[in-house]
Amino acid sequence: MRNLIDTLYDTSNLRDDQLLMLLDEIKSSEDLQYLFDRAVAKKKTHYKDAVYMRGLIEFTNYCKQNCNYCGIRNSNTTVDRYRLDKNAILSCCKEGYQLGYRTFVLQGGEDPYYTDARLVDIIRAIKSQHPDCAITLSIGERSKESYVALKEAGTDRYLLRHETASKALYESLHPNMSFENRRACLYTLRELNYQIGAGFMVGLPNQTNEDLVEDLRFLKSLSPEMIGIGPYIPHDETPLKGAQGGTVEKTLILLALTRLLVPEALLPSTTAMGTLDPNGREKALKAGANVVMPNLSPTDVREKYELYKDKICTGDEAAHCRQCIEGRIKKAGFSVDMGRGDHTKFKMDCTSNALFNVIA
Repeated sequence: MRNLIDTLYDTSNLRDDQLLMLLDEIKSSEDLQYLFDRAVAKKKTHYKDAVYMRGLIEFTNYCKQNCNYCGIRNSNTTVDRYRLDKNAILSCCKEGYQLGYRTFVLQGGEDPYYTDARLVDIIRAIKSQHPDCAITLSIGERSKESYVALKEAGTDRYLLRHETASKALYESLHPNMSFENRRACLYTLRELNYQIGAGFMVGLPNQTNEDLVEDLRFLKSLSPEMIGIGPYIPHDETPLKGAQGGTVEKTLILLALTRLLVPEALLPSTTAMGTLDPNGREKALKAGANVVMPNLSPTDVREKYELYKDKICTGDEAAHCRQCIEGRIKKAGFSVDMGRGDHTKFKMDCTSNALFNVIA
């Protein structure tokens, strides 16, 4: 196992059969620790011991899609739906800015209420008030014209998990959605010079190690600036109610392999990891992750953004979230970086959008 890990560390690549061997056979605590240590060492070559803090704003839990694993899927009639208006979002950003955040991540379901015009107005207002900050959107599949408008308004980054690189698995989990369109959106975002994010869940029903190798290979090919990987946690109000779900250990393995395959990627330590394990976020940092996203959403809506059951930190005020996670990061042996935290390929003037060049 260690020879394969060393080869991956040295070359940032392995054959698919070698990746599958690692996923199938890496078992011992010693080999796992070796993998995690090599992932952290690789991270340090690009980011030293920095962990970047992003302020997360979950601004709508309406969604037109019906993903079989998601708690805010359109068909879940038990959800208490909400939308944050422009002033509420700006208030979250103002508080976040005072707490030191220089990246705001606006995340929501695929909510048709937020037209291009509404989103452009919100983005421009954020940029006007906080020109030194980066804006990340995570709002699903949209048209190229929409992505152009959002980029021109000032959006820097866009997170769109590919969910799974297996066409059969994707189609089984996403009714009335297109595997090909999902990928096309990512390539369009790349074409428009966004810092892009992809990613997947670990432990989905019927997911195999062969599927996970496909995920790793797709990420290696796409080379996104951000990669979100977290454990699947079942929700009772979905068709997958009662499914087993993912584990922290398997997710840590995938995080470490991803760090070694795509060394410069920004990898979040997700709230889902902390939900499954009180020390899950720290374990992710010690396996190669280098981003955390404390919640800036108003506390009265946090429980309503329930993608999965038992999400942690839903009652914490923004200041407490920041203090708590900062303490955890330092205790784990890393340093907190409150800057924009751009990917190394996108170091740029934070007050401009000079990299934007629409390709017709």
